[in-house]
Amino acid sequence: MTVSSAPAKVYVFGEHAVVYGEPAVPCAIQRRARVTVERREDRRIRVRADDLTLDGFTVRWGGDPDDRPDVDAPEPLVEAAMSYLDGAIEQALDAAGRSDVGFDVTVESDIPLGAGLGSSAAVVVATIDAATRELGVDLDARTIADRAYRVEYEVQDGQASRADTFCSAVGGAVRVQGEDCRRVDDPPALPFVIGYDGNAGDTGELVAGVRSLREEYGFAADTVGAIGDIVRSGRTALDDGDVAEIGRLMDFNHGLLSALGVSSRSLDAMVWAAREAGADGAKLTGAGGGGCVVALDSTDRTRTALEYTPGCETAFRAELDTEGVRADE
Repeated sequence: MTVSSAPAKVYVFGEHAVVYGEPAVPCAIQRRARVTVERREDRRIRVRADDLTLDGFTVRWGGDPDDRPDVDAPEPLVEAAMSYLDGAIEQALDAAGRSDVGFDVTVESDIPLGAGLGSSAAVVVATIDAATRELGVDLDARTIADRAYRVEYEVQDGQASRADTFCSAVGGAVRVQGEDCRRVDDPPALPFVIGYDGNAGDTGELVAGVRSLREEYGFAADTVGAIGDIVRSGRTALDDGDVAEIGRLMDFNHGLLSALGVSSRSLDAMVWAAREAGADGAKLTGAGGGGCVVALDSTDRTRTALEYTPGCETAFRAELDTEGVRADE
């Protein structure tokens, strides 16, 4: 039996624009998906995930349609999760050069799924690591990130970027632009506060909507480019440790994402509640349409304000997680 975990992430800047080759800066946070894998000799995949809320996944089972996997979870959760897990297992078997084994897989997570915190990336990264190590193969974090990206790319119909999977695999703050993925050296201590509305946006639909706008209107394409400009300015602010400037740029970033149609009433309400409570900055994180906002505030004011904001289901503080995928006990 082998256990691995991988962290969630928030975008400080750059979601959506990163799909078009612009830079993005996601940061790993101290919430994790934990995956336990045990080898089977009958080539079946048995998944236990009965403590998870899996809304927001779009998935399929890639095996024989008449021989569905044995899953200890309600049927809607099966339909919501299997493609990511299936793809992760396929990548692990390929990396190990094996096709003659199956696995018992148990997934546990304290990451709200489908909420913009990179839950699918964390599950895929942790699954690939645990399954390959169960077969006696140790992959480095960058290789795991690459294989996890392939899974997300396929499941999301070619509209994924490397940002989520790379950040979850290596941890810390990272800068991603196309194929260029690297960690940010010595990032400042960013006082993240997360607000969650309990909803999940449809990532594929939201990404397709931005693509349609970008193709139809030149100013929408310029908006995507402007998000990239924010990221480039934000990198300087990160290097300087200027949390106030990072917050101001986050505010700009949210405005541009809202103009591209990926915010929502609940996300906007949480963003404004955070700003009015004195946060240095606040924006949605992830695909949008519902889910989470991220704010910067070293005091308790923003979390308290979010907890009293209509439409906010929960709010919590999240520290930067400098560790990526890891072996757990």
